[in-house]
Amino acid sequence: MKWIKNEESYRIPVKSWCAEVEPGALKQAGNLAAHPVLAHHVALMPDCHQGYGMPIGGVVAARDAVIPSAVGVDIGCGMVAVETGVPAERLAGMSFRRSILDRLKERIPAGEGVSHREKQEWEGFESYLDNNGQVADFANALDRRNLGTLGGGNHFIEIQKSDAGFIWLMIHSGSRNLGKRVEELYHRKAQRLNALYRVTLADPDLAFLPIREQEGHDYFRDMLFALRYAQENRRRMMAVFKETLTEFVPETEFLREVNIHHNYAAFEEHFGETLCIHRKGATSAKSGEIGIIPGSMGTASYIVRGLGNPESFMSCSHGAGRRMSRIAACSTLTVEECDAAMAGIACGRWQPYRKHGKAKGRLDLSEAPQAYKAIDEVIESELDLIEPQVRLTPLAVLKG
Repeated sequence: MKWIKNEESYRIPVKSWCAEVEPGALKQAGNLAAHPVLAHHVALMPDCHQGYGMPIGGVVAARDAVIPSAVGVDIGCGMVAVETGVPAERLAGMSFRRSILDRLKERIPAGEGVSHREKQEWEGFESYLDNNGQVADFANALDRRNLGTLGGGNHFIEIQKSDAGFIWLMIHSGSRNLGKRVEELYHRKAQRLNALYRVTLADPDLAFLPIREQEGHDYFRDMLFALRYAQENRRRMMAVFKETLTEFVPETEFLREVNIHHNYAAFEEHFGETLCIHRKGATSAKSGEIGIIPGSMGTASYIVRGLGNPESFMSCSHGAGRRMSRIAACSTLTVEECDAAMAGIACGRWQPYRKHGKAKGRLDLSEAPQAYKAIDEVIESELDLIEPQVRLTPLAVLKG
């Protein structure tokens, strides 16, 4: 842990593992430290950066309440990684790796707004509807077509090699549009409820729902549904990934699989009481728990073992963390330097930036390695939270 900050306006202190917290994220951390339902302290992970309402890479503990924006819009976003017995030399050829990526593109819809043409079957949809009815616009046709798809932004599919010389498969994805709709629905409910009770908040985006209220109960129910959906989404893509690798390398053996969330809330025991722990861009790191901390698309990722440090609410970072906004990356980075950072890694071409703003019309370099913090420095900053187990470097990357 680097420092503890405790301003006069704070109800609770801010504890940080982040070497340099950007001003926007620090202001958000201060808003959390003044929040009426939060307990003990605000924990900032080493990948911390500004988010919506709460910093990404933050962990907070609420008493008898849940804050939708402290979970975020991509509920259940997380990682799945599979270790194989395939020697990395088996995938040494760049054209061979590109062929695998091409096959994956045919089988896994990738990109914002891209889904399966047909609705996907999953017992989770019927279980949710049987138990709750159509209480909101969840488990709809879009959610059924999105199941088993990658999405866009920083979501990815990677072929990696371990320092021991074996192939690993990794996917980063979440609950697609479902989690966004859950967050937006209950954030609006929280704002209305807080206004009714005349609650004063440093930032209205941190509106909360008391668990004793029906709205709080409903949010938790639908958040858990989004978590199940996100985990199933990754599981299905990984099943296709494994099948595809086996087509190209028939002798493949799969040794172990890890599937984890990093955007969620859960009731846990900390400091002698039951608290609602919110991890937004943070991973659970209980003692002995296996986690995944990915780097950028051109740098290393790590399989880690949690140390159960109570000061971080037994949490760690969820990745490298951005050091440049998407617009800043597109506006300042060059294709030449980004290509150089991806040397030796099979990947697609940089695509046009599709969103509005001053970067419109430029190439989208927002996911280039230079836009992210150095992963090894992030890992070094949290060695009291985790123990690195396996270091992985990318061989091929498919982005949404």
